[in-house]
Amino acid sequence: MDQLDKISGQDTEPSNGQHRQTTLARKRPTAVLSQEERERQRQVAEARKKYGRGRPVRLNQVKDKKLKSALRRIENKYQDAVLGAKDAEILLENQSGFLQPESALERTYKVRQEDISEAVSVQQAKKSFELKLDLGPYCANYTRNGKQLLLAGQKGHIATCDWRSGKPGCELNLNETVRDAKWLHNDQYFAVAQKKHVYIYDAAGVEIHVLRKYVETSHLEFLPYHFLLAGVENSGFLRYTDTSTGQIVAEHPTRKGPPTALAQNPYNAILHVGHQNGTVSLWSPNSTDPLIRIQANTGAVRSIAMDRSGHYMLTGGQDSRLKLWDIRALKEVHSYSTRQPATSISISDRGLAAVVSGTSTTIWKDLLTAGNSSQPGKVQSPYLNYHSSLGTQVKPNTVGFCPFEDILGVAHSSGFTSLIVPGAGEANYDALEVNPYETRTQRREAEVKSLLTKLQPETIALDPNFIGSLDVRSAEQRAREKDLDAPSREEEKMAMLKERNRARGKNSALRRHLRKKGGKNIIDEKRVRMEQMRHEKSEREKERITGEKMELGPALARFVGGSR
Repeated sequence: MDQLDKISGQDTEPSNGQHRQTTLARKRPTAVLSQEERERQRQVAEARKKYGRGRPVRLNQVKDKKLKSALRRIENKYQDAVLGAKDAEILLENQSGFLQPESALERTYKVRQEDISEAVSVQQAKKSFELKLDLGPYCANYTRNGKQLLLAGQKGHIATCDWRSGKPGCELNLNETVRDAKWLHNDQYFAVAQKKHVYIYDAAGVEIHVLRKYVETSHLEFLPYHFLLAGVENSGFLRYTDTSTGQIVAEHPTRKGPPTALAQNPYNAILHVGHQNGTVSLWSPNSTDPLIRIQANTGAVRSIAMDRSGHYMLTGGQDSRLKLWDIRALKEVHSYSTRQPATSISISDRGLAAVVSGTSTTIWKDLLTAGNSSQPGKVQSPYLNYHSSLGTQVKPNTVGFCPFEDILGVAHSSGFTSLIVPGAGEANYDALEVNPYETRTQRREAEVKSLLTKLQPETIALDPNFIGSLDVRSAEQRAREKDLDAPSREEEKMAMLKERNRARGKNSALRRHLRKKGGKNIIDEKRVRMEQMRHEKSEREKERITGEKMELGPALARFVGGSR
């Protein structure tokens, strides 16, 4: 019995290895999360979805302890920053509102500007005004913070002002054609595309620089984060100039004739150029060829506009079609018909689109916002409609929404009109990025910071997220791609093959001597035939001249010319 007990004890008692295996096999059940933990996880997920910068690093896949601890500290900092940005939303007290119809039969596009001015506050009603000017048609441009307004008349009238307070800035009469005008990085400098060249003026109206390589520029755009002034000429050349150094960065021929429209994508700083054949080409200063060509309309593209996210593009063509394009998928989303071609388009910070068609200005709502699916739904009726009170002879030229304001500026042939569009502007702004109420000291500090953080032209690409990624190309390949004039590797191989297979004796001293002499000592059938044809042609010419002299007589025979 004792032996049996020992045997049974040996069989039933597990060893240390077996005990460890059974312990590992039996995993402890996960504890139920408390309500606070679940709420915190939900907040982190929402914050990362809105303010996150990609997926977090999987720390369980990192074997190095030192690297794992460093990555854990970085991830904790990212999480704290994301949660701080989410918690800061409580400080955004201002909310944007739209016109709401009281019944299903009421239409907001029938509301007039007079009715809106009576319903809003007195301070907001003062922002609706009209300027009657004689040297039109005009084009208008707001600064990035929406504080200053620039007006440029086609007959040479330039004016700047603080449109909120009504304080005038400078006024110029250039006495020559003005095609376009744009503010630069702040309200202290602006560029004007005049009859022949592009001139840069300061806030007092003093000419400080002239870009003589810009010849007959029709459209201008300024890239604020790269300090690049881009202009496209009537000859089709697209030029980039660094306004901080004054150097030409790039010059590209579009090879499509005179351009019809120009707009920039605020997401990646790519320029969209419209052409006469209905195509829109996407350009970067790093490529001599367009990155993408889109057949946007069947007629000439008259106007282009991009939304703030850079995902959607609106194009208006000569075929009286207004088309919405998804730039990410490069496909057409919706198409709308207009009574006349859309000559100017502007998209506000909140997604409202203003379209100029003929003598009317139409504002569309929910044109870019997503519907039931991932793509925006088709809008059936406009949000607001405006016709000038000066009559049908007033034709709008350009439209533009004022940043951080419910204001739409309409520049037309008789001056400028400021319209109130409820819900157009962004209600909350980041003062560290753009401050509508900045002082002189803040403006100077912002200018210095923007110069120190200026982006290089090489960072302009369709996908700006490539910045910070690892470049796996070799140094030779990067140098080759940077030098656009250098031949490719395939071209070099073909040139070496041709050099190797070149026939011998083609470049000997005798051959060079005979080519220099023109082969005068060699007489063959081809040369005899050519000399005979040349002789016959000269004989016919002499007979023609003699006959004309006989017909005209001795008085007019001296006017008979040579060969025709």
